[in-house]
Amino acid sequence: MSMLLDEKQCYQATKARDARFDGRFFFGVSSTGVYCRPVCSAKPPRFENCFFFPSAATAEAAGFRPCLRCRPELAPGNASIDAIPRLTQKAISLIEDGFLNESNLSALAKKLNISNRHLHRVFQGQLGVNPIKFAQTQRLLLAKRLLADTLLPVTEIAFAAGFNSLRRFNILFKTRYGVTPTNFRQTVNFPQTDHPLVFELRYCLPFNWSLLLGFIKEHVIPGVEQVEVENGRYRRTVRLFLNEQWHTGWLAVEDISDLSFLRVSLDIGLIKGIVPILKRIKGLFDLSCHPDKIEPILGTLAQQYPGLRVPGAFDGFEVAIMAILEQSTGIGNLSVLAKKFVSCFGEAHLTPFTELTHVFPTSDRIAFASVDEIKSLGINVPLAKTIIILAQAIRDKKLIFDSDVGIEESLKYLFTLPEIHEKTRQYILMRALSWPDALPFSSNDVTKVLNVQSSAAHKIVQTWSPWRSYATMHLWAARQGEKS
Repeated sequence: MSMLLDEKQCYQATKARDARFDGRFFFGVSSTGVYCRPVCSAKPPRFENCFFFPSAATAEAAGFRPCLRCRPELAPGNASIDAIPRLTQKAISLIEDGFLNESNLSALAKKLNISNRHLHRVFQGQLGVNPIKFAQTQRLLLAKRLLADTLLPVTEIAFAAGFNSLRRFNILFKTRYGVTPTNFRQTVNFPQTDHPLVFELRYCLPFNWSLLLGFIKEHVIPGVEQVEVENGRYRRTVRLFLNEQWHTGWLAVEDISDLSFLRVSLDIGLIKGIVPILKRIKGLFDLSCHPDKIEPILGTLAQQYPGLRVPGAFDGFEVAIMAILEQSTGIGNLSVLAKKFVSCFGEAHLTPFTELTHVFPTSDRIAFASVDEIKSLGINVPLAKTIIILAQAIRDKKLIFDSDVGIEESLKYLFTLPEIHEKTRQYILMRALSWPDALPFSSNDVTKVLNVQSSAAHKIVQTWSPWRSYATMHLWAARQGEKS
């Protein structure tokens, strides 16, 4: 199933070099006879010289040869030639989540359903290093960041980064970076905070933090999330399953606008999950977005609220459940129903913040829930069954809310879920799968916000692709402006 509609949309994604479309199509250039990925660093060709293809195979069948700069064989997504890069990305994600900190290469290979030999061959071919050296680099980079950005003692940093020996950490750090960890720390400025785990996440300007928080607050999960729009703060509880263990705690985020970064504070109980947590925060607040490449396509719609991002998901399962609950009760009563859901199926968790009282229920918990349990909260039977089916799909890995491991199968499965309205499905696409071309607004909603005839609205909507998710946020902001 292709989520792109026509060649003009493909061309806009190519001009922006948007990585979210990498592997979902390829383009050939008639003047050179070469075909490329949409993220190719070469100067974008003229539209009339471009031909667009769903796979590398169809591009080559049309007589185009692969670009030597962007190397189409490395593209992620739905191309059949992508098996090795996809496998590499899965392995990288597991290593970055600390899999090798508690397990060995044989366990990693077994989890990926490949042999040790093939695992080494894949890493050597794709990255030029073996898995052990890659894991060592990831540990050292995390340690280096902890030394520079936190107040943790060196010993704790060594173990937090995945080293089992302080001596080994000191030797490897000095070998790679030419200085001991202690001496390196003396060269950096400590953060102005007493909290031990504080990080900076940079973003490109403009960045409309307040409106982004406003949207998240409208869909906030009581007990799990806390949003203070007026103070510019976001907090939440966290539960991660890493290396066969649950890690639970809290995080807090605030915007340091004069320096263009988000300051992230983590509970010390989450020290083993720093890398995946920061990655999730980047996705939640769309920190990789380049508004200057997207907003010109949206035209006048984006002029009133420049820098408006698309909120992703800290946990895709949470967002999908909340979307179904909203379908059941409407946005006005969502908070009440969500609070009941979390109180019934979530677990209580003590935090320093009075509004953060629970962690969101796991997919396992919901997968084993009965229809009557969910129905008792005020949810009709068909949607109660859908919630259980969704949780079972997450548990059984039939539905994976992770764009790094390819989203094609997840997209297909999402469209098979029963009782889900199209608006709900589009919302899940936009947030849980970070799909930039979703439109969880009905045609009537668009017509009302733009104050145009439905036929004109339809044509305008097409011009926003492939960034209709961003258009959605601007439509929402415009509607909020009308209410105030």
